[in-house]
Amino acid sequence: MDTEAQHMERDRSSGPADGTEEGSRFTHVPDRQAASMSWGRAVFMGMLCTVALLLFSSFVLQPFLIPSGSMEPTLRVGDRVLVNKLAYRFGSEPVRGDVVVFDGTGSFVQETSGGNALGALVRGAAASLGLAEPAGSDFVKRVVGVGGDRVVCCDKRGRLEVNGAPVDEEYLHPGDRPSDVAFDIVVPEGTLWMMGDHRSNSRDSRDHLGQPGGGMVPVERVVGRVDWLGWPLGRIGSLEGTTAFAGIRPADADHG
Repeated sequence: MDTEAQHMERDRSSGPADGTEEGSRFTHVPDRQAASMSWGRAVFMGMLCTVALLLFSSFVLQPFLIPSGSMEPTLRVGDRVLVNKLAYRFGSEPVRGDVVVFDGTGSFVQETSGGNALGALVRGAAASLGLAEPAGSDFVKRVVGVGGDRVVCCDKRGRLEVNGAPVDEEYLHPGDRPSDVAFDIVVPEGTLWMMGDHRSNSRDSRDHLGQPGGGMVPVERVVGRVDWLGWPLGRIGSLEGTTAFAGIRPADADHG
């Protein structure tokens, strides 16, 4: 009995002198270094995701904020559309009726140099994510004439003609005529004749007839085709196509 009592007493005396239990010496203390590493990892992942989104929007699908009413009713001010940048990457070219985004430098706007490079970079990144209005040189219009086409406005019934065939443009803004400006042009190969759907509120190829290039947009300046509406919620979906140009003969058939 004495031996057992002594053994139990020795067990009690082997603990800390202040009477606390051994486990209490391992109370949790916030690890500032681990928290810092976790925060740094989150920032890195955020930057990585942003870079991935920028690359995706640069080469595949780019959001584009509609800044004006020149394409109403098809596209409205504040709409965010998704531009398919792969649409013309593998040998395909824009066709009549396509709604496209293009760089109007040299055709719709004069080439400029200088400016705030950093500001332009930040603005360009925001625009590529659909968070800011596009650069002043970016436009969205409908392709009305392709290389070789003869585009005339207007016939005796006030309709647009392409290669001698009248075009019933059902997409025009209600009350608008095909054009208040008469023109008769042949589109050079490798270029496009662009017009907005809201003809009375659109500065397009017609406004540059007397300027170098005659309002023609080089095909290589096309950024991509507008295929989807991404905002607002009530308008989300694919952009409705048009059959207005379905009966147009090829340009060589008209001129041959």
